[in-house]
Amino acid sequence: MKAAILKSINGPLCIDEVEVPEAGIGEVVVQLKAASLNHRDVWIQKGLYPKITTPVIPGSDGAGVVSALGENVDKAWLGKEVIINPSQNWGSNPDFYSDAHTILGLPENGTFAEYVKVEARYLAEKPSHLTFEQAATLPLGGLTAWRALMTRGRFTPNDKVLVTGTGGGVALLAVQFAVVAGAEVWVTSGSDDKISRAIELGAKGGVNYKIPTWYRDLLVKAKGPKIGYFNIIIDSAGGPGFARLTDIAAPGARICFYGGGTGNITDIVPAKVFFKQLNILGTTMGTEEEFSDMISFVERHTIEPVIAETFPLAEAEAALRYLDSGQQFGKVVLKIE
Repeated sequence: MKAAILKSINGPLCIDEVEVPEAGIGEVVVQLKAASLNHRDVWIQKGLYPKITTPVIPGSDGAGVVSALGENVDKAWLGKEVIINPSQNWGSNPDFYSDAHTILGLPENGTFAEYVKVEARYLAEKPSHLTFEQAATLPLGGLTAWRALMTRGRFTPNDKVLVTGTGGGVALLAVQFAVVAGAEVWVTSGSDDKISRAIELGAKGGVNYKIPTWYRDLLVKAKGPKIGYFNIIIDSAGGPGFARLTDIAAPGARICFYGGGTGNITDIVPAKVFFKQLNILGTTMGTEEEFSDMISFVERHTIEPVIAETFPLAEAEAALRYLDSGQQFGKVVLKIE
C-alpha cells in the first residue's frame, strides 16, 4: 500500500510502498477513503511532541470501509463505512485519561495511508449524510470541540458562547455544535473574512483580535454588561491575550482551552477570577462515550463540517505546509484513492 511516512524529525513526508497491516485479535483493517490533518501532525514533524519515534505514518483522522476482520470481531463490520476514534485506551476515569492512553498516528501508524489497523471498539458507522472527506474531518477535532463545549463547558442552550480563533477545525466545529444546540455564539479571528464566514455558519457576530480594544468592542457589539457577558469561552491560543477572556466572562463562566498556540498564559488578575467565580479549564481529546455522543449529534442534526482544501495522498507534505501556514478556514483533507 502507499503511505505518507515521516522518516525523521524535521524531514518531509515521503510517499512509500509498505505492507498492508494485518488485523489481530479484536482488530480490523480499514481501507481509508479520506484522512484529515491536525496541528498535532505538524508538531510531530517538527519534533514538538513527546515520545516521537520514527519512522511513523502520521494521521489521527480517517474514514473508510472495513476491509478485513481479526478474530473475535463481529462479522457485521465487514464492508461497513466507518469513522475511526483516534482517542484510544482512555481508561475508566472520565475526568482524566489513563497512562495507557494514545492518539492514533503516534506511536501506532495512522491514517495517512491506504489502509490502517485499529481495534474494532474504536469504529463508528459513518453518518450517511456525510461524504468520506467530510467524515474524516470529525474524529480528533470533533471530539476535542465536543468535550470542551459539552462536558468541560457544561453547555446549556441558554449559554452565550465565545469561540476564539475561528477558522481552525476545532473552533469551527465548536461554533457549529453550539449554534445547532441553540446558543448565541460569537467569535474572534485575525481575519475579517473568517469572521464573516463564521457568521454564515450561524454565529451572531465577531471581532478581529488584532485590534487592541477587541475585548471591549466585543462587549459593545454583544451588548454585554460591564461585569462580563459570555458563559462559555472556548480558546485554543492561550498566551497574553488569555487574560482578557476573564474580562468578558460572565460571573460563574467556564473558560475552556485546548491549546497554547500563542504561548504561556500571563497577566491574569486573581481577583477577577475569584470574585467572578470563574472556572478555567483545560481539556484534550475525550472518552469513547463522548466520541459516540458527538457522532450521534452530528448525524441527528445533519451537521456538515467545513473543508478548507483537499489534497491527494501523494501531496501530503504540501497539505501539511498549507495547514502550517494558517490560511485555512476549516479542515485540510487528504483524499485517498
